[in-house]
Amino acid sequence: MKIVVLDGYTENPGDLSWGALEALGELTVYDRTSLTDEAEIIERIGDAEAVYTNKTPITRRVIDACPKMGFIGVLATGYNVVDYVYAREKNLPVCNIPTYGTAAVGQFAIAMLLEICHHVAHHSDAVHQGRWESNADWCFWDYPLIELADKTMGIIGFGRIGQQTGRIAKAMGMQILAYDSFENDSGRAIGTYVDLDTLLSQSDVIALHCPLFPETQGIINRETIAKMKDGVILLNNSRGPLIVEQDLADALNSGKVYAAGLDVVSTEPIRGDNPLLQAKNCIITPHISWAPKESRQRIMDCAVSNLQAYQNGAPVNVVN
Repeated sequence: MKIVVLDGYTENPGDLSWGALEALGELTVYDRTSLTDEAEIIERIGDAEAVYTNKTPITRRVIDACPKMGFIGVLATGYNVVDYVYAREKNLPVCNIPTYGTAAVGQFAIAMLLEICHHVAHHSDAVHQGRWESNADWCFWDYPLIELADKTMGIIGFGRIGQQTGRIAKAMGMQILAYDSFENDSGRAIGTYVDLDTLLSQSDVIALHCPLFPETQGIINRETIAKMKDGVILLNNSRGPLIVEQDLADALNSGKVYAAGLDVVSTEPIRGDNPLLQAKNCIITPHISWAPKESRQRIMDCAVSNLQAYQNGAPVNVVN
């Protein structure tokens, strides 16, 4: 079996091994493939039966041009880069990685929140610049320092990752509100399910952990921000298009939203004209919540298991 990985660098920049996948067939790994040049994508797939992608699009045209392709593996949970509906029509299974970064993504959401509350990096830089050494007092701070105990975190999207973030926040003494279409007992053990308007109006911190669907696109916008507390903190390390970015930038600049911690934006890599780049109190990181080595190893392990299951005639984690 010929196996092609179209864009393997972000999954494995060199600290993991492709060996387990290589054992399943003749493997070719490309660090990067054009996201827009379908001819290059088609050429690189060639007569491979198994194809892995992270962000490289597998379109209808690509599927038609590569008739030997029998398996599409996505090196991520999201699979919108594949025309999975057409793939189903062609009896072509699309298999994703359903869970791998729950701990890492929840941890990162809290890391952004703690940075907003304490500005650890800023104050460390200030010390190294000599500002503490020359300070008239025995301590100083440049930003308000925020204690989270007894404050309320509202989590929009209370699945595995949302609940993990909730567990950590609860351990810090926060009260947890949750909004999700599917309520369950594990969620009730962490927080209280409420409607969206209640969550918006009562939360001191709002964390987004919901998938990107038509009904959630732009869920944070001028109207929903108006329902929030003045000085709310917003966190998003789920999907960038959940937020109308100009509306959030306006709210940050006016002070309605005190601060935002964002690991995702609407277009990635970020465009230089993104209004959030110039907004006040806005932390933006380059989509790295998922990227600890431990999480990426789980992706690798699941990617191998998915192909093994396909080879055994019983595909798993099929999204189409």
